[in-house]
Amino acid sequence: MLNVDLHCHSNVSDGILPPAAVAARAKANGVDVWALTDHDEISGVAAARAAAGALDLGFVPGVEISVTWAGQTVHIVGLQIDETNPALVQGLAATRNGREGRAREMAGQLAAAGIPDAFEGALRHVGNADLMSRTHFARYIVELGRCVDTKEVFRNYLIEGKPGYVPHRWASLEQAVAWIGGAGGVAVIAHPGRYRYSDMEFGVLFDQFKQMGGKAIEVTTGSHTPDQYEEYARVARRYDFLASIGSDFHGPGESRVDLGCLPPLPAGLTPVWHDWAL
Repeated sequence: MLNVDLHCHSNVSDGILPPAAVAARAKANGVDVWALTDHDEISGVAAARAAAGALDLGFVPGVEISVTWAGQTVHIVGLQIDETNPALVQGLAATRNGREGRAREMAGQLAAAGIPDAFEGALRHVGNADLMSRTHFARYIVELGRCVDTKEVFRNYLIEGKPGYVPHRWASLEQAVAWIGGAGGVAVIAHPGRYRYSDMEFGVLFDQFKQMGGKAIEVTTGSHTPDQYEEYARVARRYDFLASIGSDFHGPGESRVDLGCLPPLPAGLTPVWHDWAL
């Protein structure tokens, strides 16, 4: 049975390690097939592909696109994309626009809450200045000693209703699925267990995603509990989605699950990689 990990991040977005180091960690952890899926950014794919090739590690080019749907942020992973596709490249560039203004607004709110110099502090943790995110602010606040880890920072400062939360209007679901499909890729709903929707809203999301050309859903992921593995296996069967798996690894000591350390997909599902030449 292949050890497959199709969702993780490098310092090109909000991960800690550069793409080559993520590849090396995947290989060391026994991963057979690996995808780098940085947030709204594909500039790490070439380095990831080269590193995976040198390690004899199966590689899948990917991306994780931020989407605004029904007032919340949803993430859509694209797998087996052509990262040079012009529409995808231009769409991701447009999605990244506005992050600096949002970051400065977050820093202002954090200053009012007693966290000084947050923009400059977060910037020290950024590998790509175009992609400053809440995670970078969280690392700075941990560095200050205000919280013990990034999870505590999010709970106290960076989620909706807390002083450092600033919403951002991302791409639409239709745009994200179209960019991925136009680049030859497979669109996957990432970690659905993280979203706070009613059963009716989830039904609409899954129906719309499928009608737009979405093909798959993450079932076994570092963002899900074991009970949710089974819950979203049932969703995959009900909607005839392909099933994906990924740790959502961001860095050593920071992620809930390390690369390659998830259990396999539940039985009775069709893996998203079922027809790939691996």
